[in-house]
Amino acid sequence: MPTGHTACHCVACQDTNELDPRTQSTVDAIHQHGWQVVMIPTDDHGPGWAYTIGLWHCHRIPELAMFGLDIHLMHTVLNDLGQRAVEGQPLEADQERHDVASVPVVLKPVDYRWYKAFFGTAIGYYRKPPFPFLQVVWPNRDGAFPWEPGGENLFSRQPQLSLHPDEHPVGVWTQDL
Repeated sequence: MPTGHTACHCVACQDTNELDPRTQSTVDAIHQHGWQVVMIPTDDHGPGWAYTIGLWHCHRIPELAMFGLDIHLMHTVLNDLGQRAVEGQPLEADQERHDVASVPVVLKPVDYRWYKAFFGTAIGYYRKPPFPFLQVVWPNRDGAFPWEPGGENLFSRQPQLSLHPDEHPVGVWTQDL
């Protein structure tokens, strides 16, 4: 059950109609575990990604997204961050974390204009804003993040969703916008 003062418009709180099997599966997973991690595997079009649904609904914690690594590793990192947040370790924009992976990660706010391109199941669940996302960004082998000198090689593996889509470097992440 949501806490706080923001009304929840998700299908679990507002829908009294029968849900399609995929949406019902999401509702059931969130009810059982407090959130769900959706995994989109790598394919011919580009790297995979993973994201949470339910952290906002159950705990008023921003949803999390991660791109460009093995989907099972991303699933583990997102679950770990989610669990730590539920236990009281806040998730905040531009926060650097050293406690969830073998390398540091930085949490970046996601511009809502990216939601339709990457978070369709979350949109279907929440139906309308607000539901904030933070992107979990990882560095290259030299420790450089995409926005730092030397980190530019990461643009093809993970987008910079904190940027407006029109400001994002052209590449695999912008081709379908």
